[in-house]
Amino acid sequence: MVSLLKGTAFITGAAGGIGKASAFAFAQHGVKNLTITDINATLLAATNKELKEKFPDVQVLEAQVDVREYHQVSSIIRETGKKFGRLDIAVNNAGIGGSGGKTHEIDWEEWQRVLDVDLHGVWRCQREELKLMVDQKDLGPREGRGRIINVASMYGIVSPSYTMNHTAYTAAKHAVMGLTKADANSYGRTNIRINAVCPGYVRTPLVEHKVNKPDTPIMQDVFRQPFNRLCTVEEIADSIVFLASPMSSFMQGVGLVVDGGFTTQ
Repeated sequence: MVSLLKGTAFITGAAGGIGKASAFAFAQHGVKNLTITDINATLLAATNKELKEKFPDVQVLEAQVDVREYHQVSSIIRETGKKFGRLDIAVNNAGIGGSGGKTHEIDWEEWQRVLDVDLHGVWRCQREELKLMVDQKDLGPREGRGRIINVASMYGIVSPSYTMNHTAYTAAKHAVMGLTKADANSYGRTNIRINAVCPGYVRTPLVEHKVNKPDTPIMQDVFRQPFNRLCTVEEIADSIVFLASPMSSFMQGVGLVVDGGFTTQ
């Protein structure tokens, strides 16, 4: 059976949620070399252990990385290239939500923290990934020199409802879409594909504590969308696999919206 994916993949925020699910999906679909990073070293080690137990033939490089620290980002991506020979797929997933306060309610430190992780962290990773990919062998129209998938949000496409606010998060995710589109245009001629996935409300550790009651703002929004449920991390991971695979080889600079129809309302 021919695998959907192959080669080496790099994932940030891989200790849990979408990043962890993507690591398992990549291994399941044929990735043989996998670098997983996260700021939480304990949970990342647990993810690594699970991966090795389920996929013993996959080589895993594990590293604690804070995407706000450029030298940490640069170091692990260089190490990935040296250890595995090339970088075929990169998923820039690490992110935070912030307090969700309105503009006049949050302070400069919160604004700066959310933008530094959710936008600048993606840029730091993408810059180093591109530095590797531009010098790699082009494997043809379907594989290219590499594929980058940025995890944006449906709030990179639309604004939140008045009950949700999330000004800093929304600004960061809109900017991630701008970065994705601009670099997709710049690097398309080198046969590097850069796209984004834009999840809706997903059952991750970041939102788990907010969905226990039906009258929370998040659940009010969830009940507005056609499927009337939270997305699973596996559903987003499957979408990321699609963007990383030859099946999406003519897609460039897109934001693949996976939100259960929320943005159609």
